[in-house]
Amino acid sequence: MHEYQSRLLAAFPEFAQALEEELGAFDLHILVTDSSHAWGMGSCSQCKDPDDCDPNGEPSLCGAKLDACDTTMGAGETFPCGMGSSGRRCELAGGRRYITNEDEDLVGALTCLARVGYGVASPQTFDAILAALDHPLIPSGVTFNGPGDCNEGFLRDDALLLLVIIQNTYEHWSLGGPYQWRKALYAVKGGDEDAVVALAITTDNDISPNLCSPGEPAGDTNRMRLFMEDQLKHGTMASICAPAYGPFFQEVAAQLAPLCDQFIPR
Repeated sequence: MHEYQSRLLAAFPEFAQALEEELGAFDLHILVTDSSHAWGMGSCSQCKDPDDCDPNGEPSLCGAKLDACDTTMGAGETFPCGMGSSGRRCELAGGRRYITNEDEDLVGALTCLARVGYGVASPQTFDAILAALDHPLIPSGVTFNGPGDCNEGFLRDDALLLLVIIQNTYEHWSLGGPYQWRKALYAVKGGDEDAVVALAITTDNDISPNLCSPGEPAGDTNRMRLFMEDQLKHGTMASICAPAYGPFFQEVAAQLAPLCDQFIPR
């Protein structure tokens, strides 16, 4: 993700603006998951001041104490730790592990959380998503949304579920497959196909023509495309090799307000 991170960071203000314009009257919860079990921060002992350093961070900082949620896949990530990450604890309103309307600087909070960096581990995308939503397809035995849990209060019956997945690789490592992921996500929202909206910004090498490998024939099938285009009613695929991601965020955000207006919790 190294070469794509600058485009991602540049798109956050447009994403935040689109959310505020389309959904400003609604109660937003925004959570960033860590898509692996790995902790990507090296030892700070090599630095001049171990209490104010992260050898992989930009800018560097390593003063926050870690807890079990920081190193558990499925918990909201508030201390990004990969190379090129925020490298610091992102302080959110109420000490939560996700953004709410109480966070006054949506762009700042989102930029801190979502600057997760690169080079830590292969992404287990749907394992992380379904773990964060307490779905039993991921049999960890750990819950995240109950009282006292890492993501307490994040998941609500009376809200749409929007997934934004950003990765530059094929979807290889998650348990299950597109059919199971669809069943699991719709089950989380009571079977309502209009309550789940998803955007994947990822490699487009599996189609031709494409932006990531111009002039090359289509590669192997990407399970992410099968999920987004064949399984979901409201799924959108976009190329990570596009020059900007803001338009993708704006297009998906525009779908949400009408769906919110018609949504009936189940």
